[in-house]
Amino acid sequence: MNTKQKEYEKDAISLLRNASEGVLSTISVRNDGYPFGSFVTFVTDVDRSILIYASNIAQHTINLKEDSKSCLTLFKIDDDFDKQNSSRMTLLGDLKALPNEEVETVKNRFENFLPESKKYAAMHDFNFYRLHINQVRWIGGFGKIAWLDAKKWEQHKPKWSSNESSIIEHMNEDHSHNISSALNAQHSIKDNEAKMLSLSIDGYYIKSNEEIYFISFEEICSNAKEYKDMLVKQANDYRAYEL
Repeated sequence: MNTKQKEYEKDAISLLRNASEGVLSTISVRNDGYPFGSFVTFVTDVDRSILIYASNIAQHTINLKEDSKSCLTLFKIDDDFDKQNSSRMTLLGDLKALPNEEVETVKNRFENFLPESKKYAAMHDFNFYRLHINQVRWIGGFGKIAWLDAKKWEQHKPKWSSNESSIIEHMNEDHSHNISSALNAQHSIKDNEAKMLSLSIDGYYIKSNEEIYFISFEEICSNAKEYKDMLVKQANDYRAYEL
């Protein structure tokens, strides 16, 4: 991967992990194959796939049950700059209902990030769906355009995922100062009470004063050793940011 591709990948992950809403396009059943766009909220899984909680009566759900081909568009607009020069990303893939064995884990992850989703649990027509990404188009501004390496966006279960809870508990109990220093280093926020909330292959989330922040890694971490090594590296790199 060349330098530009690495830069684009890093910026794309930042947008992905810090976003929680976008425009979902599905293939219309009612209007003979036209694309149909709708606003959705979502969370990302431990990999880079997208998790959506949708009602059976929503038009996009009706559409995807006939054709799973979907597109999610994410964007970040800063009012201080030219909106045409803003960052945006298009994720192409197939949006499919989760198998039963994954629902409870995804439900817990979803409620960590979007706690208001709990009120929909009593409505039996809501179900979880995963966007299995197969193409990624990135636009970081004028001239910063590329198709990213789709292999890095494929749905998979990292080897450390079954130990996610124990990793989080260990970090919060024994290495809370490292969590706080990472928050300070990457977001300039000083909080000794910050807690690790959730993990992903390319970083982790911190909860501080009821807000959620993503701490990015330099590389993808697919197994426990890689994850530990990256946490240790950050602890050493961010010593100057300890509170």
